[in-house]
Amino acid sequence: MRFINPIPFVRDIELSKAFYQERLGLTIAHDLGNFVLFETGFAIHEGSSLQRSVWKEVREGDAPYGQKNLLLYFEHDDVDAAFASIAPHVDLIHPIERQDWGQRVFRFYDPDRHAIEVGEPLDLGTSGD
Repeated sequence: MRFINPIPFVRDIELSKAFYQERLGLTIAHDLGNFVLFETGFAIHEGSSLQRSVWKEVREGDAPYGQKNLLLYFEHDDVDAAFASIAPHVDLIHPIERQDWGQRVFRFYDPDRHAIEVGEPLDLGTSGD
């Protein structure tokens, strides 16, 4: 068995697809309407259709799916350029900050309030160091 990817539920697939293409620069590998797979392996799924498939019911209400229980992590070789490009168009959690482990990151919300982190590449070295 191998882990493939997380699939966040999204309320509006077109809005979210545009967000990940335009704001994060992801390229679509497959667009199946209610499911979109990006070339990086990241995927999104229209929430109500997936709820019907998995649980045979749809959650009531219009609350966002993101509930401060998941962080979607991306890396960018130039975190400052990524911040300049993305920050004006999103609800920031915080600007670029150096974390306790030394990595510089910034965090923001996608349209469904999933938290996204963009960090500079982190070189953890080999295990056992």
